[in-house]
Amino acid sequence: MGHRNNAAPKPWFAYILSCADDTLYTGVSTDVERRVGEHNAGAPLGARYTRTRRPVVLVYLESVASRSEALRRELEIKALDRAAKLTLIAAAASRE
Repeated sequence: MGHRNNAAPKPWFAYILSCADDTLYTGVSTDVERRVGEHNAGAPLGARYTRTRRPVVLVYLESVASRSEALRRELEIKALDRAAKLTLIAAAASRE
């Protein structure tokens, strides 16, 4: 018999990064700290978009229940215009 992993599933996150060129990048991960490090390290792990826009800074983080929900939320955020993304970021910062 195989071993079952009874650990709780890792939470997923949708996040927004502010890039050095003042653009915004949206992604998903279960380990955002590691992922931001990968973005800042560049190739081969960082996203192609962020490789030439380093350093990046985490400006928004949203916990979601599953990978599929994280990907859905990523698409929703990407569909927003810049002003709406900045409003989302400001609203989250004001709750901290």
